[in-house]
Amino acid sequence: MQKTLLCLGCGYTARHLASQLLARGWRVIGTAREPVAVPGVDMLTWPGEDIPLAGVTHVLSSIGPNERGDPVLAHLRDEIAAAAAHFKWVGYLSTTAVYGDRDGGWVDETTPVAPTSERGTWRSLAEQHWQQIPDLPLHIFRLAGIYGPGRGPFAKLMAGKARRIVKPGQVFSRIHVDDIVQALLASIDAPNAGGIYNLCDDDPAPPQDVLGYAAELLGLPVPAEVPFDEAGMTPMARSFYGENKRVRNNRIKDELGVELLYPSYREGLQAVLAAEDMERFVPPSEPPAL
Repeated sequence: MQKTLLCLGCGYTARHLASQLLARGWRVIGTAREPVAVPGVDMLTWPGEDIPLAGVTHVLSSIGPNERGDPVLAHLRDEIAAAAAHFKWVGYLSTTAVYGDRDGGWVDETTPVAPTSERGTWRSLAEQHWQQIPDLPLHIFRLAGIYGPGRGPFAKLMAGKARRIVKPGQVFSRIHVDDIVQALLASIDAPNAGGIYNLCDDDPAPPQDVLGYAAELLGLPVPAEVPFDEAGMTPMARSFYGENKRVRNNRIKDELGVELLYPSYREGLQAVLAAEDMERFVPPSEPPAL
């Protein structure tokens, strides 16, 4: 029987996973809110079209919840519950925001969930609702900030729009999309129903350091620092700075055997720059105003 992955929300991360599974001979079905073509993937517009669960062996949900809950479970919970025993693996992409603010302290998968933001609360509830489906071989992946080709800071730096916002003591954890994919593949190859995994690199770092390093890679001046209280950020952007924690990733190494391709943002940004269209990043004759 051909292995078939259903990607509920075939976005950035899911598409990278799909490309790896297609190379293994899998069938991949994906959903998107608007009609879109993804090479090799059988795409459905959802909500709208029916979601076929017959023949699906693996499921990945990356659709985020909102104040009304998880939209996948709102529409498909009964169907998923009825098919639960037939799935070999189900993955839910969550976020490290479920841990809330820890004033820069370390968290791991044994740390009690204590969200301090709206989005963290929604995610925490969504995790619980997925966990409540009987016999579902569920694996929860709590993702740090995702970056990769097309999701790096280089274009913003070249456009002169990047700002090094500084909040003393603030750090963020992050992870390259390729390391997310290798962790998901390792879990698919060795399912452990009920498993919860933090997906992040080894080096929680201040955001201004990351942006400064990216500028150095481009040979551009490092943007001046802007104090957080003077940055004039949107409420959504400010909310990210309301959580300060360092996330441990030992479990993906110990249980899944993952060896990070990019253990810090330095290796990761080098790879992103190499993967992106270098012609877009030729420094202009005069540096942009930063």
